[in-house]
Amino acid sequence: MARSVVLETTPRCERCRCTPRWCICAGHQAVTSPLAVDVLIHKREYWRPTSTGRLINRIVEGSRGHIFWQEQPPARELIVAPGRELWILHPRGDELPAGAIPANLQVLLLDGSWSEAGSMLEVVGQWGRRISLPMSGPSRYWLRNAPGAGKYATVEALIFLYAALGLTAAESALRLQFELHVYAGLRTRGAKALADEFLATSPLRTAMPELLAKLGERRPNA
Repeated sequence: MARSVVLETTPRCERCRCTPRWCICAGHQAVTSPLAVDVLIHKREYWRPTSTGRLINRIVEGSRGHIFWQEQPPARELIVAPGRELWILHPRGDELPAGAIPANLQVLLLDGSWSEAGSMLEVVGQWGRRISLPMSGPSRYWLRNAPGAGKYATVEALIFLYAALGLTAAESALRLQFELHVYAGLRTRGAKALADEFLATSPLRTAMPELLAKLGERRPNA
């Protein structure tokens, strides 16, 4: 999928990766669950402020991020957790097994463009079981240049997985953080009309009205 790349010369918050004007750290809410979460982030994706893989590592407590370098792929023992079954999410995987226990699972998410994810899968595809999720509906990742049917952001895959495993509290909490990430990204780009359209159907309106009001305040040179 196409991603927008913002020059790293732009001043950004070290935590949320937004510009200071649209910093969303005040809305940070950690997500917890018994599921072990790891994200393999392609080296190119890692520097993109819109990366939802890095969003996962900021929000999901205990999650780990690993940068993928084609020249020096990661070692299996540095990622695979002992005592847990590893699932690698991929559209061409097995159907989601029934009765899975989150505390016994580790999920590995591949964060990058479709071609980058393919390169990573060639390295890690045999480390665990490939699982395909029942994902439907339009993507909320409005930061993509050309969203298409069946294409979702990395964090959306985790949201769907939480839902499928019955981890509803984690699903709802992560969804809010993702929505906030997208909204701030749109405002950072100056896409106010698109951000307002996004917000019209977002749970942020009722979940974080005070934060949205604060972000919407007029400021000098804003």
